[in-house]
Amino acid sequence: MSRRAVPCVLSGVLALMALACPPALAEETGRPVYEGAGGDPRISVSQPESTSQASGGYVRSIEPSLGPLGDPFGLRPVLKARGIEYSLTYIAETLGNPVGGLRQGAIVEDRLNLRLNLDLKRLAGWDGATVHANAYFIHGTGLSRYYVGNLLATSVIEALPASRLYVLWLDQQLFDGKLGLRIGQQAADTEFFVSQTATLFVNSTFGWPAITGLDLPSGGPAYPLASPAIRAKYVPGNGFSLQAGLYDGDPAGANRPGDDPEAQRLDRTGTNFRTRDPALVVAEATYAFNTQEGSKELPGDVTLGGWQHFGRFESLRIDNTGLPLADPNSTGIGRPLRGNAGIYAIYDQTLYRETGKDDEGLGFFVRAAWSPTRSSLVSAYLDTGLAYKGLFEGRDDDTVGISLAHARLSDDARRSDIDTIVYTGTAMPRRRAETVIEAAYQAVVVPGFTVQPDVQLILHPGGGIANPRDPEGRRVRNAAVLGLRATVQY
Repeated sequence: MSRRAVPCVLSGVLALMALACPPALAEETGRPVYEGAGGDPRISVSQPESTSQASGGYVRSIEPSLGPLGDPFGLRPVLKARGIEYSLTYIAETLGNPVGGLRQGAIVEDRLNLRLNLDLKRLAGWDGATVHANAYFIHGTGLSRYYVGNLLATSVIEALPASRLYVLWLDQQLFDGKLGLRIGQQAADTEFFVSQTATLFVNSTFGWPAITGLDLPSGGPAYPLASPAIRAKYVPGNGFSLQAGLYDGDPAGANRPGDDPEAQRLDRTGTNFRTRDPALVVAEATYAFNTQEGSKELPGDVTLGGWQHFGRFESLRIDNTGLPLADPNSTGIGRPLRGNAGIYAIYDQTLYRETGKDDEGLGFFVRAAWSPTRSSLVSAYLDTGLAYKGLFEGRDDDTVGISLAHARLSDDARRSDIDTIVYTGTAMPRRRAETVIEAAYQAVVVPGFTVQPDVQLILHPGGGIANPRDPEGRRVRNAAVLGLRATVQY
């Protein structure tokens, strides 16, 4: 789809909102059947109808609402009976910052996601084996990169325009499904560090948090880059699960931390399949409670996890001769540092469930992470939020929420700013942290088709950097971001 066509799509979305069928249509086409984001049991009653986060978690399609046009040749049930399933998700959005940032402006971006699942038992008699592939077609311009200048990107779909393979893996279930082994090109953000309630929000940090995206090479194995990996997941029962993944630690081979656009250019198609870079290990343990069908207690889960990257990094403050990088005599090459590591915790809890309903109510999440290694740009991270599904009478499938995320820059990153002031004698802002506050409302027009207005407040973009467009070198001003997103699932 051309960039000129996208505004037309958004105009059509607004028209459809005005002509939307009454809420009873959702009942006529069936209530949603959800799986939990991240492939876990669903514990959040406020997990939204649709999400742009890579962890997914929705299964409802617009197909029934299209009537005879939904599957004009009747191929879907035929293919499904043979073990072949496909789905498409199209997201179009417009975002703008009328206040603050590097400069004011607006963008339009869109992403088409194609998924293919093959049940090898039906196709070839291979019991317990499935193949999954996922490809993205990305268009548009990122608001954070060109206008806001913040670290916590305003949209999770923001990426350089490309047509790329995302994941391609084989999964084998063993011991009655208690052990799953997965091999192939994979992304950590689809299964690790996932909050089901947080999947409502647009800002990228509520998917793959900024502490991993900014500290790991090429942003880590997360959208839009994945890497060859082996993942094992053990589910012994009683709500417990353990999983660990061994990934190639530099998806694009950029050899530098952070979600740098140059890294995406090094692997434009997602088919580099790098295997010789230092390894990244991610592991977590989860306990989900009150998930049994018919349970009267409120469901939730607690997760503890961590990561270890075995590569070499460069110091953010000291060069390879021991001088501060800000020193005019410095080589400009950071002192070699070994590895990057961190730990994290997640608490996702349903706080209130409406009487007689299993998919309406109030959910809460909080995630915290700490990275003590000196190679980390972000040393501490926290996000939290609330989401309510079915808050308004007659809008049982709509979800509304508010969230906050805070990323604190490491001591070495902040001290490097002091060094620059001392050695140059020039007054400049010192970076400390960046915070985003987001409010979102996802309205279901028809099942499988949502529209989502979104508002974000970005505090201290870039951690409080100087605006290169300001002749006086003042900080980048706090930014307000307004957005509208449309999502179609088929």
